[in-house]
Amino acid sequence: MTTEGHEAVFEVGAQFEAGEVSGNLQVGKFEAYYEELFAEVIEDGIITAEERSRLDRAAESLGLDRARLRKLELALQAAYEARHQVRIRDLTAPIEDEDAPRASLQPLEPATDQRTLALERRVKFLEARIADLERELEEAKTQVAVEVDLSDFAATPQRAVPEDDPLELQRRVRHDPRDVEAIRSLFRLFGRKGDIDRRWCMSHALVYLDAATEEERKFFAQYHDPLIKPKSSLQREGWNRLLFHPEQEVLVGEILAVVVSAVLLGRVSALRRDKALPKLDPARKQNPAESTLQAVRCFSWAAALLGMQSPALYADPQYTGTVEMVPGIPPASRFGKQALSGRSAPELAFLAGHHLSGYREETFTRQLFSSIPDLEDIFLAALSIGNPGLPLAGQVKARVVPIAKAIEPILEPAAVDRLRGQFLRFVEEGGRTNLQRWANAVDKTASRAGLLLANDLRAAHTMIALEDPSHLEERMDDLLEFTTSERYGRLRRQLGVHIESN
Repeated sequence: MTTEGHEAVFEVGAQFEAGEVSGNLQVGKFEAYYEELFAEVIEDGIITAEERSRLDRAAESLGLDRARLRKLELALQAAYEARHQVRIRDLTAPIEDEDAPRASLQPLEPATDQRTLALERRVKFLEARIADLERELEEAKTQVAVEVDLSDFAATPQRAVPEDDPLELQRRVRHDPRDVEAIRSLFRLFGRKGDIDRRWCMSHALVYLDAATEEERKFFAQYHDPLIKPKSSLQREGWNRLLFHPEQEVLVGEILAVVVSAVLLGRVSALRRDKALPKLDPARKQNPAESTLQAVRCFSWAAALLGMQSPALYADPQYTGTVEMVPGIPPASRFGKQALSGRSAPELAFLAGHHLSGYREETFTRQLFSSIPDLEDIFLAALSIGNPGLPLAGQVKARVVPIAKAIEPILEPAAVDRLRGQFLRFVEEGGRTNLQRWANAVDKTASRAGLLLANDLRAAHTMIALEDPSHLEERMDDLLEFTTSERYGRLRRQLGVHIESN
């Protein structure tokens, strides 16, 4: 099925329940930085031409929206004038603006008595502690979900496939995702248990492997839907416990998430300095609510299902690829001709899930830097901010220290405190990681997100072959294992796309 003639395919139904939007890269802190600059400028009651030029340069370098900044300025200006009983003069404003209505914001006076101040500090401390405990709980749950398989440690003869032991059968599939007899035994086992959804997943794998019997093919076709219709969105817990690949270490992602906004700013600044920052044509920006392009509608649909916010979307037929992240503040996505036409609905759904998963704050650094040495330098820079005494070899220190010095001034104090705590946790957990393995796991998680939305292994095969042919077999083996796993079944239930048992 091509995308032509199916304009209403990618829509959430009336019964869809959108949950909390979480995990996206956050760049709002740069607005806070601009607010600090503006507060310094208005402190003497006058905005000079030089100061306005300085503000404009800051806005441009941070990539902030000018219209939104004007509203922020009016709010801050109103608050300052109400508190100090003065009127700020903007020497750069047109004369007619002098008599314009003032901003209506009337801020509350800050508390001054010690009892109230003490209570406010206590509330902030407890809120921060609750957030820490929630993260620790999520991490603990994630660690429990990690699958350890040593079934192939000893070179023993392979035993016959047990028809009534799902754990042994799934161990066999983890060892060899293309073990047709083990998958077929699971198909029969779930049939006896009356678990139609898990049985269908086994038939899906068998059909993809071109090893399905007539019964298995009919069963697959009976329940196959070209496009899933979820009843609810994926929650943070679903990402952390079920969708993340087991080798995607949570703590590594948490550490990178603290510095990713600062790293993005540095990357954008470097590209702008080198005159290499891609420029997007404003005329090509798409409104998902009005666009007739299926790729655009698909990404908006996919973001809702994944519990995320969609980035700004641009359609550019001159770009020869499918879709790419364009660095900026905020970053955006650009569709190429290979996504704008000729793609089936499942192929677009896979592309959307795969691409949007890279916008999560714990993995976005992977989008910015494909080089593992670059990732290692940023990771070590984050650790060195958490512990300035981190011992580093001479050559490594020469690369890492400048990065840390560029990142730290942009971080808020709370972020630096988080890095200190994460450094201690990292040391307690052994103080070692493999960022090549982590990056590979991030890529596999992206493919899993794509499959969850596409509901089609052949569509996944087509898109991986197009985007990353050198890793096709490895990625498809992981998706076969994922399709037959309990994790996948639980994710389908969370989204409400599982097949109800009779």
